[in-house]
Amino acid sequence: MISSYNRSFTSAAHKYTKFFGCVGCVVLAFFLFSCSSIPLTQRKTLLGEETALPTRYSMIFIIHGDGDYLYHDPRGKTHRADEEALAGAINVALQNPQAEVFIFHQKPRRHTFLFFPLRDGKFYYYRHGQMLAQEFYWRDQGSSRFDPEVELYHRFCAGEPPRPVRIFFYFGHKIPEFASAGYDASYSHQTFIVHELADGLKRFTRDFTKFDLIVLSTCFGGTPHTIAALAPYTQTIIASPGNLHLSYFDLHPFERLDVGLQDGEIAAFAKNFARQAFDQLTKDIQTAITVAVYDVERVQGYLNSVDGIYNHALTTLKRQTPGFFEHRDCAEDSAYVLPGMSEGLDVFYRSPRFGRTKNKQNHSGWECYRPLK
Repeated sequence: MISSYNRSFTSAAHKYTKFFGCVGCVVLAFFLFSCSSIPLTQRKTLLGEETALPTRYSMIFIIHGDGDYLYHDPRGKTHRADEEALAGAINVALQNPQAEVFIFHQKPRRHTFLFFPLRDGKFYYYRHGQMLAQEFYWRDQGSSRFDPEVELYHRFCAGEPPRPVRIFFYFGHKIPEFASAGYDASYSHQTFIVHELADGLKRFTRDFTKFDLIVLSTCFGGTPHTIAALAPYTQTIIASPGNLHLSYFDLHPFERLDVGLQDGEIAAFAKNFARQAFDQLTKDIQTAITVAVYDVERVQGYLNSVDGIYNHALTTLKRQTPGFFEHRDCAEDSAYVLPGMSEGLDVFYRSPRFGRTKNKQNHSGWECYRPLK
């Protein structure tokens, strides 16, 4: 009887030990996979010599997902804009055999067992169409904003010659132009303004002069202040002066850049991409659509001429409640209608299908503010 009991107990103990051992292995594997990565030299050995080849293209995606990015299309289908932007970025990474791609997904704050915080950022690194690293990280809640992303970028960046074509993407809500809290849903006290994005760009570009292209996938990105803040770090900017949600850019044209981007002609590629994005949007969206391409060098004269006017307007707005002003086409204010206003821009515009501006024929490509009457 005792011997039978001991055998049963031993067998049960063995099963539980095996079970918890498996659970431990799973937990350990998850920890190793999510919190660390294989050194670059070892990854080259594991994945083949092709990972050691130079890259022609280098892309950075920052996808802000700590907010209300849920929306419904005209057919009533539910979408999460940040998750779709992430899927698009990963597809770009997989389809570009001559690129290295850095993807940062900034996620809402979460907890396990109600008490223990989880890392609220996820990083992916692809090279030559293969994922070489994936890890969770802590988003920075200090004044630096992009410290973790900059550190991960420089840790993994190949940095070998020849210089690749460099492209930066930011997906998120409208980036405020003066101090504004609440950009992150999880950190209501945290402020974020366009100059903090510019500071992040400066630190990403410490080993080279400028990005070739910045794609700013936010609402109201085409303001003189925003373009001027980002201009020192890029040659070309694609942005929308209007009110379009985070996922309004279809990233499909960025797949296989070795085919679509001929001889490094980034300006022509940017214009074609903006036109395709605009054409796609007009099929589904009833509100106004504006997509603009800014040649940074050529728009600099206009930015200099309106700098004092726009900064005065921002100073005035800081003393007012946000609900007492609205965005508008700068061409609707005579103070901004100056020589060179259209220089260096390619603007794709369609008026809304309804409302007071449904008969508006064009857009300057610049967005300003005006007080509500």
